Amino acid sequence: MSLIKRYLPGKHKESKSTAVEKMSSDGSSQIGVIGSLALSVTSSVAIVICNKYLISSLGFLFATTLTSWHLLVTFLTLHVAQRLHFFEPKPIDAQTNILFGLLNGTCIGLLNLCLGFNSVGFYQMTKLAIIPFTVLLETIFLNKRFSQSIKMSLMVLLLGVGIASVTDLQLNFLGSIIAALALVTTCVSQILTNTIQKKLKVSSTQLLYQSSPYQSAILFVTGPFVDKMLTHRSVFAFNYNVQVLVFITLSCLIAVSVNFSTFLVIGTTSPVTYQVLGHLKTCLILSFGFVLLKDPFTARNILGILIAIFGMGLYSYFSVQESRNKKLESKDSLNSNDSLPISQATDKEGTPLLSSKLAGLDEENGNLPDEEKNSKTAF
Repeated sequence: MSLIKRYLPGKHKESKSTAVEKMSSDGSSQIGVIGSLALSVTSSVAIVICNKYLISSLGFLFATTLTSWHLLVTFLTLHVAQRLHFFEPKPIDAQTNILFGLLNGTCIGLLNLCLGFNSVGFYQMTKLAIIPFTVLLETIFLNKRFSQSIKMSLMVLLLGVGIASVTDLQLNFLGSIIAALALVTTCVSQILTNTIQKKLKVSSTQLLYQSSPYQSAILFVTGPFVDKMLTHRSVFAFNYNVQVLVFITLSCLIAVSVNFSTFLVIGTTSPVTYQVLGHLKTCLILSFGFVLLKDPFTARNILGILIAIFGMGLYSYFSVQESRNKKLESKDSLNSNDSLPISQATDKEGTPLLSSKLAGLDEENGNLPDEEKNSKTAF
């Protein structure tokens, strides 16, 4: 919890010129948000299809070890990009970097264990619980406020996804403990992904570049043991033929985009918006599974997907409306400040102006944060 407390929001002053600059960059910010959302959806659906073939058709069941390779390839790709001056690395203090990397790696492993020790239905319920638990944590620790409209739209969304994806709910003690740990670590890691980017003023690329070695390291060490526990097979004894190697390579390359877009989406929007996007991916994956892979599809799946899409539409509508309202409030604040005498205007600036980026879908809580998480975690 020390890492969370370190990045709790404090009072800060924001000048009038800073607020004007934020409003002027609103258009480009919205384009960036839309681009990051599209990249996240496309890459996530692609990697799920690739991994489904790798696991179901080729028999490569070692998801945790595969994820460690994903993160290693991501780090190497970013290292090459940094050497070619595509971005400038920004140092992050060692304690934050190591703890954040280990936390992310741990939550990935726990999500895979959660799927292994619980029924698919209970695993889906665990993922559905991420949104309300994230809202709870942000309300308590970050003093964020979610309107009733946003909460209502999230309830509709979760209801739809639950109808579409949750089937059996078999419970067991060990599986429940693992699910609770996976829930807590996933929510905290996603909140920190947003908060660290804001507090340290680092980009999603810089944060991913600094933390991915530690994420990869913990999964590289624990992955073979976790996979053997879940599959009763050894990753070292698997028959790596040419076709398997081709699809592993393809999966790792797609994962670079998945990992990058995950940090980008959480950084430019919020953890809650990222989870909403994750449920959109779930609906798309169910649909693609029916169309491309001829997976079973029932009227219940269709009803759930339609309800979930309706909930996403409500969430997007209310988020955009609240964003516009906050923009108008910010402009009114600036105009009223202009009309005051100099002495009064000086006192007025003692109250911080709105400090959010006003970027589309992330304005439900007045603050900003970044995948099925996660497509890079559990398949």
